[in-house]
Amino acid sequence: MRAVAKLAKRSARAETGLFLVEGPQAVTELLQFRSALLVDLFMTRTALDRYSDLARSAAASGIEAETVSDHVLETMADTVTPQGVVAVSRQFPVSVEELLAGGVTLVAILDEVRDPGNAGTIIRAADAAGADGVIFTGKSVDAYNPKVVRSTTGSLFHVAVAQGGELDAAIRAVKAAGLQVLAADIAGDDLPTVRERLAQPTAWLFGNEAHGLTDDSLGLADHVVKVPIYGHAESLNLATAASVCLYESAFAQRV
Repeated sequence: MRAVAKLAKRSARAETGLFLVEGPQAVTELLQFRSALLVDLFMTRTALDRYSDLARSAAASGIEAETVSDHVLETMADTVTPQGVVAVSRQFPVSVEELLAGGVTLVAILDEVRDPGNAGTIIRAADAAGADGVIFTGKSVDAYNPKVVRSTTGSLFHVAVAQGGELDAAIRAVKAAGLQVLAADIAGDDLPTVRERLAQPTAWLFGNEAHGLTDDSLGLADHVVKVPIYGHAESLNLATAASVCLYESAFAQRV
């Protein structure tokens, strides 16, 4: 049980190649889309009664759910109030080259994105918008961080995620794959003024929540774009702005 709890730490995840999946929704997506990755499943008695279908699905994949007490499950989970379901999964990293293979048309690049909630929500938005994948560069948060995984609500198991490389290499790769690079930054042109570009295969570049993208990073993009604010809000948070950008591309590519 202690080994499971240690997976909340990046060092343990890197050493073992495993990560935590918490909650019935995320575990359902794991079993539906990546069942071969499931290593262990722990459930409280209450959760087992409520989500018996999860236990059956796991058993069909060769993993029997282990019933544990509420206290034991709380020690394993990263959340303060877990929902009684914790799974251990193998990681499934892909390289940038693998992600870009096969004619991709929409990708998100996260550079120096540190907040797990933002990163997970962008993965979820990319999934919903039909994007082909998400690339984490620089010192971005680990895609298998428990808070990232929870924020994706299962979308982590639907889209390809590459991480660990440097931004300039990722930009070269996406351009070589035929994608334009649009950087989201407050110094850019208003999004509605560049709509004619959005039908093209596109990699959206998003930067750090507090500092945005550096001048060098902006210089790697083909165009710099901002989401205009028409009301009195001081700003949009990163995940919200990224969702708008990804969906604008998705709309344009499907006309």
